[in-house]
Amino acid sequence: MVNLSAVTSIMLPVLLLITLSSMSFNTDMVAARHLLETSLPHEIPTLPKPELPPLPKLDLPKPELHELPKPTLPELPKPELPKIPELPSFPHLPDLPKPTLPTFPSLPKDIPTHSNPNP
Repeated sequence: MVNLSAVTSIMLPVLLLITLSSMSFNTDMVAARHLLETSLPHEIPTLPKPELPPLPKLDLPKPELHELPKPTLPELPKPELPKIPELPSFPHLPDLPKPTLPTFPSLPKDIPTHSNPNP
């Protein structure tokens, strides 16, 4: 048998939580509706822009750069490559006759066809 006091002790906090969450949801909707219904002024006032004093000009001396000497690269010696041995010549192959392809017999022009009365 179900204990009635156990069911009520579980259900009471659940119902309280549902009630409180629905109340807070309603206030959010009311606040959103108030935002939608309020009218804004046609002209938005602008604030005056502050004027900044001009910055002082600094006269800095131009830095002098010394010319760097260009490095000279030594000339590289050209490598001497060994000579490649020549390949032996191949003997001349005789010319082979071209093979002839078999011909297929031609089909006769008058081929009997089967006519089907029921298409």
